[in-house]
Amino acid sequence: MTPRERVLAVLHGKQPDKVPFTIYEKQLPRCTVERQLRNEGVCIVYRQQQPYKIERPNCPAMECRYVENGRPRIRRVIKTPLGDLSTVHEDAGYTEWFVERIFKDPADYGRLRFMVEDECIVPCYDEYLAAERRMGEDVILRGAVGLTPLHEIMIHWMGAEVFAVEWAERRDEILRLYRLMADKHRERYRVLADSPITHANYGGNEVPEVMGPPRFKEFVVPLYDACAEFFRPRGKLLGAHLDGNNRAWAHLVARSSLDYVEAFTPAPEGDMTLEDALRNWPDKVIWIHFPSSLMLSGPDRVRAAAREFVALARQTNRVIIGITENYPEERWEENLLAISEVIDSE
Repeated sequence: MTPRERVLAVLHGKQPDKVPFTIYEKQLPRCTVERQLRNEGVCIVYRQQQPYKIERPNCPAMECRYVENGRPRIRRVIKTPLGDLSTVHEDAGYTEWFVERIFKDPADYGRLRFMVEDECIVPCYDEYLAAERRMGEDVILRGAVGLTPLHEIMIHWMGAEVFAVEWAERRDEILRLYRLMADKHRERYRVLADSPITHANYGGNEVPEVMGPPRFKEFVVPLYDACAEFFRPRGKLLGAHLDGNNRAWAHLVARSSLDYVEAFTPAPEGDMTLEDALRNWPDKVIWIHFPSSLMLSGPDRVRAAAREFVALARQTNRVIIGITENYPEERWEENLLAISEVIDSE
């Protein structure tokens, strides 16, 4: 089987010839070890090519890169008829850190609503298919609905502290914005469902200590279910990037329409083991992130953990081993080779 076929086999409940091993496209540098890992069957998860584009014809955007006190900065400005919206990020290579969020004061609610209402979803299926053909069988492309609306408002647009104040003082404004965003997402569901994708993630990085199970139940899970109503008749699979603690809402995830839980990080980093996840979510594929903390221990500890994960994968046929987060730069080569070695030998 090809690397891509192994991933799809597990996602669809079929038996692969060996346990799939995946890694995000930004986390596998081009080098000799990369070539060896790909030859051994690692599958690159490519997220940059989506089957649609988001256009905002009445909200022109500008970007400026500069250095401030020796730190690389990216300033983005979105112009609306009601005033400008702006952000500042620090370029951290693999990711970006917030320096200044888009929400500054209550006057921004109207600007944000205008920006959301202006969104147009433009399918680009031919470009997606061309990318899939070009990348070949050791890459799998993943679709994305985007962040769930309340998470985007809470974490990306406001930050937890500002959100807490706004939730207490202007909750009606947040809910008005949330409902508008949720309605607009339905067009993304439709376009993705009609597209060539095999699977797509909806949101991620939800944290029970911040989002809270009650809000997760009311504002997140219903959107998983709404999206799945579009996906399932067309054979598309739906997942979520739930890489933090999950015990507090494991029962809600279990009842959701998610087909897989992606980036699930077992103990010692998360508060659930892989055995816990398989037991609590008996109808879902668990696409794990191999815990980064284990990578600090070197190849012997990595091999021992990999054997445990591979054994559970063989027993259940519901486990994909993945690398979805940062890992120690000085150990990645020997440790990823160690995981690959165990997968090949077990």
